[in-house]
Amino acid sequence: MAVYTDITDEELAALLADFDLGQPLSLKGVAEGVENSNFLLETEAGRYFLTVYERRVRPDDLPFFLELLRWIAGRGFPSATPIPDRQGNLLKTVRGKPCAIVSFLSGLSVRRPSAAHCREAGAGLAQLHLAAEGFPRTRPNDLGQAAWAPLFASLASAADALKPGLAKTISSDLELLAFRWPRELPQGVIHADYFPDNVFFTAGKFSGAIDFYFACVDAFAYDIAVALNAWCFEPDGSFNITSARQLVAGYETRRKLSTLERSALPVLAHGAAMRFFLTRLHDWGATPAGALVRPKDPLEYERKLAVHRASPDLVLYGAPA
Repeated sequence: MAVYTDITDEELAALLADFDLGQPLSLKGVAEGVENSNFLLETEAGRYFLTVYERRVRPDDLPFFLELLRWIAGRGFPSATPIPDRQGNLLKTVRGKPCAIVSFLSGLSVRRPSAAHCREAGAGLAQLHLAAEGFPRTRPNDLGQAAWAPLFASLASAADALKPGLAKTISSDLELLAFRWPRELPQGVIHADYFPDNVFFTAGKFSGAIDFYFACVDAFAYDIAVALNAWCFEPDGSFNITSARQLVAGYETRRKLSTLERSALPVLAHGAAMRFFLTRLHDWGATPAGALVRPKDPLEYERKLAVHRASPDLVLYGAPA
């Protein structure tokens, strides 16, 4: 979450005039993340989040995201639910940009997840995959494996500026991933950005997930691989096998992995690290001046790539035998 677009009192009043939410009481920018402008909105009816869609999110994709949130909420998954206006519209406009109001989701994210948090997060991820079954809309993963080499073509010089010789290493990784990438894994709607700051806990238990704006149809196991990278590396760059084992075990309390899915986890984790390295490298020099946010360091994921490169079966140690 971040703030790139300011909203005046008059603009907010005009937006809320279409809703049954009462008068606005406060609007505060939330300075986290890098994608959209987000505000904590309080009205006479309660607390909400207002999101103005800024970057990477294509307007044509917004119905998928918003209808998905409504779908999974209707099936018992705890998430921020979009609020329709009086005409039933979920998508609105402010300052010429698309926006939406969603319900406030209580709970706290954790900065240093424990193995117990990882188990709860894994179970929550499986709950999401199951809740999204039958969702009638579809959206491809436009940041999936096929997109990485074209994206890197414009970033090679930035990689070498970050670390001399890195472009050659990344190019070799991309060739290897293209050769080894699994194609026949079970698929469905995935979160695709299941990081600790997008997952909430209450009293140590999973209580919900937010920020579904990379959600798409892809392999369920790829979503697990994203989570393994996001949740199971320590600040010193080491991979926490205990946390990984608990994340996978938590997932399997709700949805069992096939042998094929489990065996694919190493290459999927390597690929998931590549995806976030590339988008962070892109954002490193592309965040607008004045935004209330600092872009995330691509070198964090460069170090994770190095771990996967040196120990290609490491994540399997986190899966049950």
